Amino acid sequence: MTETLRPRTQPRLLDVDALRGFALFGILVVNLAYFASGYPFHLVADPAHGSWLDDSVEFGVRLLFEMKFYLLFSFLFGYSFTLQLAAAGRAGADFTARFVRRLGGLFVLGGLHAVLLFQGDILTTYALLGLVLLAVHRIQPRTAVIAAGAIVGVMAVGMAVAALAGVELVTDQGAALAGGRVSTDALAGGLGSVIGEHLRSLPTMAGSLAVQGPLALAAFLVGLAAGRRKLLADGIGRHTVALRRLELVGYPIGLAGALVFAIGGGTVGLAGLAASILTAPLLVGAYVATLLRVFATARGGRLARALAPAGQMALSNYLGQSLLGVLIFTGVGLGLTGDTPPAVVPVVAVGIFVVQLELSRRWLARYRYGPAEWVLRAVTNAERPRMRR
Repeated sequence: MTETLRPRTQPRLLDVDALRGFALFGILVVNLAYFASGYPFHLVADPAHGSWLDDSVEFGVRLLFEMKFYLLFSFLFGYSFTLQLAAAGRAGADFTARFVRRLGGLFVLGGLHAVLLFQGDILTTYALLGLVLLAVHRIQPRTAVIAAGAIVGVMAVGMAVAALAGVELVTDQGAALAGGRVSTDALAGGLGSVIGEHLRSLPTMAGSLAVQGPLALAAFLVGLAAGRRKLLADGIGRHTVALRRLELVGYPIGLAGALVFAIGGGTVGLAGLAASILTAPLLVGAYVATLLRVFATARGGRLARALAPAGQMALSNYLGQSLLGVLIFTGVGLGLTGDTPPAVVPVVAVGIFVVQLELSRRWLARYRYGPAEWVLRAVTNAERPRMRR
C-alpha cells in the first residue's frame, strides 16, 4: 500500500503528544472500571453484573488495554525526560534541582489525587521512580535497554514461580466479595465516605505497585534510550523497516500473551500475569509502531493533531478523568457506582475522552499550559509562568 507522507514541522513534539493522548484513552478505559464498582479493587467480579456482554467487554479490556497503556505512558515519561534534559542544557539551567522540584510537585499532586479522587494513582510512583531515572540518566542506551529487559525478565520469572508454587492472590472468595460490597457502598456514599474508602484502599494499591513500579521503571529506561537515540525526532522515514518488523513480532507474541492473561482472569491469575509482563511490552511496541506509521500519512496526521492537545496537557487530563469518574459514578455526583454494567463503562470512557479532546484543543488555543501543567511548571522553575498565549 502506498502511503502519502504529510509534511510536518516539529514531528517529535506532535507525535510524542499524540502518543501520550492515545495512552490517556487506554488508561481511562482501565481506570474507569474502578469508579463504576468497588469489586475490582478486591480482584473479583461484581456479582450484580454477569451477562455475556459484560463478560465479553471485560475480556476485551483485559486483552487489549489492561497492563498495556501505563507502559506506554511510562515510556513517554522516560522519553520526555531526555527532552527536558536537553532543554535545560541549552538554557544553562541546573537540571537536577529543577527536576527534583518537579518530582516533589508531582508527588504532592499524586498524593492529593490518591486521597481525594482515585486511590489507584500512579503519579506518586512516577515521582519516586523519577529519582532513580535522575540517578542513572547518564546510562548508555544499550545498557538501559538491557537493564529494562532484566527487570521484565525477573518480574515474569518471579510471577511464574509463584504460580507454580500455588500462590493465589484471592485466597477467600467470600471475603473478597464481602469486601467488594463494602467498597461499592462506600463509593456510593458522600465525599467523606469516598475519601475514607480511598484511604482504606491505599495499602492494597501499594501492594499492586510492587508489580507496576518495576515495570514502569523498565519502560522509563526504554524511553530514556529512545530519547537518547532521538528515535521520534526526525519522523519515521529511516525507521519504517524497524517499525514493520516490530508489528510483525509484537502483535502475534503480544496478543498471545494478552490472551493467556485475559483467560486467566487478568491480574488475579499469576500465570497469566507472568505472560502479560513478558509480552505486553511487545504489544505496546506494536501499538506505537502502527500509530507512528498512521501519523505519517495525510489522514493519520489529522488524527495526530486531534490527539496531541490532550497529550500536551496529559497531567490535567489524567486528573480530570478521575474527577469526572468521581462526579459520574460516586455518591459525590450521580451515584452510579454499582449500578453501571461493565459493558457500559468503556462507552462512558469514550464519551469522556471525546470531551477532553475538544476541551484540550480549546484550552490550548488560549493558554500555554494546562492547569496542572502550569502548577507543576511553577514549582519546577520556582517562578510564576505566563499562562496566556
